Amino acid sequence: MPKYYEDKPEGGVCAGLKEDLGECLLQSDCVVQEGKSPRQCLKEGHCSALKYAFFECRRSMLDNRARFRGRKGY
Repeated sequence: MPKYYEDKPEGGVCAGLKEDLGECLLQSDCVVQEGKSPRQCLKEGHCSALKYAFFECRRSMLDNRARFRGRKGY
């Protein structure tokens, strides 16, 4: 579940999404029970909604239209 921060975390625009994605992967059954690495679990499709949200946030940093709409993410 995404966390909404009162204070923005240090580390840039997409830091909140990046932290939530890492937390989701570390708590997933793939890592905890099967003992796989978080990278392998991400490739297998775990936490895909947060992965997509993080991708969209990173993509919005390169998009010139973000100047008017604001960056995606929290």
